[in-house]
Amino acid sequence: MTTILDPLKPEDVAKRLAEGRAVLIDIREPDEFARRRAKGALSRPLSTLDAKGLSLPDAREVIFTCRSGMRTSANGERLVAACGHSAHVLEGGLDAWDGAGLPVELDRKAPLEMMRQVHIVAGSLVLVGVVLGLTVSPWFLGVAGFAGAGLTFSGISGFCGMARLLALAPWNRSAAA
Repeated sequence: MTTILDPLKPEDVAKRLAEGRAVLIDIREPDEFARRRAKGALSRPLSTLDAKGLSLPDAREVIFTCRSGMRTSANGERLVAACGHSAHVLEGGLDAWDGAGLPVELDRKAPLEMMRQVHIVAGSLVLVGVVLGLTVSPWFLGVAGFAGAGLTFSGISGFCGMARLLALAPWNRSAAA
């Protein structure tokens, strides 16, 4: 079985892209890609990959990336199966690309990534619940407990009700359209 080849350093990836030898595929979700991405990267979210494979512009080398390199590493066999041949991964992902001073496209008008929004809201609920529980009434500790239970359920089931609610927020509607 074909597997992902050794990771490539950001500078090596940039050189291959500049020479036209490779295509950089970002497997993050659309909300993550919309906010920040390596210049020239193509979006092919991991959640949309299926047995039909990737629709790629041509047969150049394929280099996969995500934010930190963890998703690409964890899904190596699936990515190779989707592209149909050996591929590379960007070592350290977009964070390493950015850290190497390579061009990044940033859209500050795009909403924060959904999971960051969930973390902010859940963390705020826990913090407010604990502070109010200690200063006003112990009943407010239930807010912190509720947020913790929701996060636990989300981790176990893969369903995040808070993300679904946040997706309906006005600042997220334009990104979904």
